[in-house]
Parts: sequence; structure tokens; C-alpha cells
Amino acid sequence: MRTFIAYLAAILLPLTSSAASRSWNIGNSQINRIVTFNDASGLFTEGLSDLTTHTNFITPQGTGKGRGAEFSFECNGKTYYGSSGHFALVNAAEEPLPNGKSLTIVLRHKELALEVSVIYIVYEGHPAIRKHLVLRNTGDTPLRFSHLSIEAIDPSLGPADETILSTQYGAIPREIFYTGRSEDAGLLVANGVTGAGFAILTEVPGYMKRTEINGWQSADHVPISVLYDTDLMPFERTIAPGEAFNTAGVSLVTFKNGDGFHDPHWVLPSYTAQVLMRRVDAQGAPWIYNTWEPFQRRINRDTVLQLLDVAANIGLDIFTIDDGWQQEYGENDVNLTAFPGGLKPIQDAVEARGMRLGLWIPLAAIGAGTAAYRSHPEWAALDQQGNPKTTGTAAGQKIVMCLASPFRDAAADRVNQAIERFHLAYVKLDLTTIFNAYGEAPGCWAKGHDHASWAESLNMIYEGIAHVTSRIYQKHPDVLLDLTFELWGQKHVIDAGLLAAGDLDWLSNVDDNQPHSAGPLQARTLLYQRAVSMPVESMLIGNIHGELPTIQESFATEIGSAPLLLGDLRNLTAADQQWYHERIAWFKRLRRTTRISESFFPLGSWLQPSPAEWDGFGRFEHTGNGVIAIFRNRSNAASANVALPLLPEGKFKVHSVVTNQDIGTFTKSDWARGLAVRFPDSEPVEILEVTAVK
Repeated sequence: MRTFIAYLAAILLPLTSSAASRSWNIGNSQINRIVTFNDASGLFTEGLSDLTTHTNFITPQGTGKGRGAEFSFECNGKTYYGSSGHFALVNAAEEPLPNGKSLTIVLRHKELALEVSVIYIVYEGHPAIRKHLVLRNTGDTPLRFSHLSIEAIDPSLGPADETILSTQYGAIPREIFYTGRSEDAGLLVANGVTGAGFAILTEVPGYMKRTEINGWQSADHVPISVLYDTDLMPFERTIAPGEAFNTAGVSLVTFKNGDGFHDPHWVLPSYTAQVLMRRVDAQGAPWIYNTWEPFQRRINRDTVLQLLDVAANIGLDIFTIDDGWQQEYGENDVNLTAFPGGLKPIQDAVEARGMRLGLWIPLAAIGAGTAAYRSHPEWAALDQQGNPKTTGTAAGQKIVMCLASPFRDAAADRVNQAIERFHLAYVKLDLTTIFNAYGEAPGCWAKGHDHASWAESLNMIYEGIAHVTSRIYQKHPDVLLDLTFELWGQKHVIDAGLLAAGDLDWLSNVDDNQPHSAGPLQARTLLYQRAVSMPVESMLIGNIHGELPTIQESFATEIGSAPLLLGDLRNLTAADQQWYHERIAWFKRLRRTTRISESFFPLGSWLQPSPAEWDGFGRFEHTGNGVIAIFRNRSNAASANVALPLLPEGKFKVHSVVTNQDIGTFTKSDWARGLAVRFPDSEPVEILEVTAVK
């Protein structure tokens, strides 16, 4: 393996250039990638290095190893690879970006009328390289693509028997010969001895994603391919003459386990929050109330007006009316039986109390009597028998419209009209689009839509969602769009593809109707396992009821993700309202001044939170300022041993938010050994504010 010093010397030399070979560097002070093109071998990655941990992941390519395909695809029935003689170099250009730079290498296929642009992006402050492709048809006949791999690289992490893989958002250990599917939005590959490794974050949406890890192929390489699926939800795409297809992005993010700020508990939250999220990270997600439980479709004007005062008193930012405000799915006419006078009086009352209004809107599941369906029944998604697809909803069976048809523009217009009419700050976009989360068949079999086949409809429906949200953001850049798990097509799903299309993800509907429901414990189970690789402030985990005992556990759970409360807030006592008011105000102050999105540390029995053990989490910025929440559950534990060895050097004052008492001042060494944090008497949780002191 090439030594790191030799590698560093190589990247400091001028770019190589000859008639047959050229090389380019794309990187920053933390990461560098060397990409080379020559006529015989095509485009390939010659070097990939973490400059801060002095780790080179690519061995010399002269052995024939360490050279992946770079990208690949099947076109018109034949397979082509980036690292082959199939392509000629057209040009390459580097462009500055507001927070980084990009390198675009343009290749021309020697047989097909095809131009492939390979775009690499690097961001200042992050050891990450983000890559995507643009495929452009330069001819006069359509090109049909499948088996499309965006990133294909053959790195080394040392001997195969030292290589480890963490799957399922990076939380679950698995064998190193593995196929990543819909829940593998983040995969972590590392050397189990040195700790050096990298995360693979794919923006291929939902069920379309596939990642191949083959750590058994050789003794010292782990071939990796990040692609669109080829079997369960197969990818197909026809590109017409003169048109182009932009692939999803893939990020390689380097880290070193246990090595201070290079540890993935720091590296990945910072990158995903600051780069992959659209805008929530600056001051954190707002506190949102939603009416779905317990009111469901029974919600009405009088109930809303009674809830408003409590929501405002405790400090919530957005008051969301869920299903039931509208007359019919797919139209913006208000249910005047439930809301006499419409929503304008509600909007005025919400804003008079310092909040903003949010609404639930189904995107593609609409009523058969709507103008959109009556005018354009041909836009409906069809099943394999040619019948309009329907989906079960709280209001009965509804037609599922195909977002790979012109319906997507009608849907965008409808949402934009609602935002303007009701002055919305937040929209919960919901219900079936590509795939019903409860078992209905995926995709669309209709002829005459924008997709040429059922397989082609699958990814194009995801693209249709992104088309809708893009049109909404063009007119309303400040609105928050929530793309629910039902919209994305799988229970509890979140991925970088969803974050590329929206702001938030209503991740789940955890049952929390009574004190012994699944409730906050199950909400934390969802949170902890996804927090390894996905930004926590993009996750809205419904349906935590704000009024159920104990409010302390509900609040402490909510500050781990994007805060969302449901329930009948009218049942909160005056003392409970005051408790919420003080703690929500405290957390807002903390979040405005402290970028706790820069890390996430699950604590205690986090991998499988248990009622018999304590669990918790810590969220900190690089200064060490932050918050810790620990949950006693039914363990009867008097205290929890909280170890945080990755906090920075310094002294830290610890204050209990529950008892409003100072706990003491502790050093990094104290945190590394572990602090015995006592649970307050008779309280189920402890919440600590941690502040660096000189």
C-alpha cells in the first residue's frame, strides 16, 4: 500500500497532463480525491485520502486492484463502465461554490450518442466528496438505461478480517458481503483495528436505492457500488434526444472511530445537517403541534380555538390542522361544517398568538369527484390490470394519481394556492404516491404518461415528488415541507433523497394514546438508530401526546429530534403548562445560541431501548456546549453512568434543567471516565445543560 507521505507528495505536484492521460484533485484541507483519465483505462479514482487522519483508502492501481468502475450503466441492452476504453475526454472544469467547489469531467461515449458529466463536489469543513452524474442524449434516437451505478470504487481499509460494516442507517453490524436496500441510507465501512473508515450516504430515493458491498472478494479491498435498484424495484430510464437525466448524489464521508472530532458521531451529524438539509439547521426545527391525535377527522373550529391558547402558552411555533379541515382530498375547499367561516378566522387567531398555521395536504391521493380527476382521469395511476389505483384512507378509498404525469404540476399549483391563501408556514404532504406503506402494489402501469414502462414509473414518481416541492420552493422558499413516511412509501423511512426534496419527514405514527402505550420509548428507538447517519432535526416522530404523564419524558424525547407534539392540550394543568413554557423557552434559547446539530451521542441501552434499563442521548457543538437527556424508564436506577470520551478538552459546567440546580464542573477526563448522574427524586428523566467554562 502506498504510504501516506508518498500520497501527500503526489497530490501536491501539479496536475498531470499528456495526450493520453490527465489527473485532477478535488478536495479541501480534510479530504482529497485524485481522479485520472486515460484513453485506454477511462476514468478512475487513483487516490482517496483523509488528510486529517492520514489515511489513504486507495492502493496503487498498477496491481489491477483499487480501480473500480467509477460509474457504470446498461444502455440499450449493453453494459458500459467509466473505467474502460468506451469513453473519450471532452473537457474538465473546476467551479467555486459558496461553501466549497466542484469538479466536472465531461466524457463522450465512442459508440453511443451520449455525453456523461461526472460531477464531484467538496464542502469546506467536511471530509466528504459528493458525486452525481448527468447523462445527456446527443443523438436523434432515444437511449434506454438500467443498472445505473453512480459511484463504483474499490477502496482498501486493510485486511478483510479487520474490515467491519454497519448497516441500517449505520447502526446494525453485518457481514461485509452485503446488499444495502431501502433502509441503508447510511452505511459505515471501517477498519475494526485502526478505526479508519468512511460512510456511504446515498440520495437515491426510498426503495430505488441499492448499495453493493463485497468485502469477501479479496483480502485487502472492498469493492463498493452505489446504484439504483435492479430487481425488487428496478430502475429504468429512457432519455429522449436532446434531453438529460441527473442522477441522485452519493457522498463518501471519511472518519476515524474514537478519534475526537474525526469520530462519525461528530462528522456525520455536522455534514448531514449543514450540507444535506435545506434550511432547518440554522436555528433548529420549530416546535410543531398537530391535531391528528386524538381528534383525527373530528377536528373543528371550536376545538381548535380552545387548543390555541394552550399551544401558545407553552411556546409552540406552528399549529397544524391535520386531516378534516378540507371538504375533499385533492381540493382546497374548506369543510364549512367543521369550520364555519372557513380557515381565515383560525389563521388570524393563530397569528394573533404569535404562531403560524400549518396544514395537512394529501399530494396524490384524491377524491374521484375532484375537478382534477374529472378533468383528467388519464392522469390516474393504473394497476397491472389497467384499473385506476386506489388507496385506503381515513376518508375511505381514494384515487392515486401518477406523479410521473402532468398531474404533478396540478398538485404543485394546489399546494401553492393553499400556502398563499392560508399563509402557511408548514405543509404536511401525505399519503400514497409510489408505494403504499401498508402493502398496496407500487408504481404505475398506465400508457401515455411520462414513463415508458412500469419500471420506469418507479423512480419517476419519486422525481415527481421532487418536481412538486421544487415548484413550491420557487414561490415559497421559506415554507417547511414535510414529506411523510407514507408519501415516501415505507414505514419509518428517512433518507438523503427525501432531504434533497423536502425539509422534514413525519417518520412514524407511534401509538401514544395512554400512559402504557409504545410512546416515547419507541420514538427514541426510531431516533437512535437513524441518528447515526441522518440529521435528527429532519425527523418529526409522531404521535407523542403532550398531555400524557409524564410530560417530562415527552419533552426530553422531543428535544432529540424535530419537536412535535399531539394530544389534547386542554388537559394540561396550569402547572404543566408553566413547566412546558419554561423548558421550551430554555431549549429555544439553547438552540439559537448552540449548534447542537454538530453531534449526536446515544447513551445507555440505546441500540434497543428497554424499560428495564436507562437510555439517553447527548447533543453538542464543537465547543462542548450542549444538552444531555437520560431516561430512567422502569429500571429503578438511582443514577446513570454517563461517559462521553469524545467531548473536547476543557472544563464544563453542568446544570439540571429538571431541578434548576447546578450539578458541578467537570473536565474531559471526568467525562471519559464517566459521571454518575443521579435521577431527581421521583422524576423519570434528567436533562442537563452543559456549558464550557474558562
